Amino acid sequence: MNKLFTAIIHKENNLYVAECPETGTASQGTTVEEAVINLQEATELYLEEFPLKETRHPFLTTFEVAVNA
Repeated sequence: MNKLFTAIIHKENNLYVAECPETGTASQGTTVEEAVINLQEATELYLEEFPLKETRHPFLTTFEVAVNA
């Protein structure tokens, strides 16, 4: 059985960091695709030890703040 999870990705120096908010797992790669593949593997290994009873997807939005230039 497959479940859908969320990947949040940001760049740190020369690496892309991928995080899954539903499980708290994270991984990295030199490309976005590699980071997501590594996150999938890390999440699968995590779920073998700590199965989730229920999965809820987070809400994602943006907001604006004033920044002094």
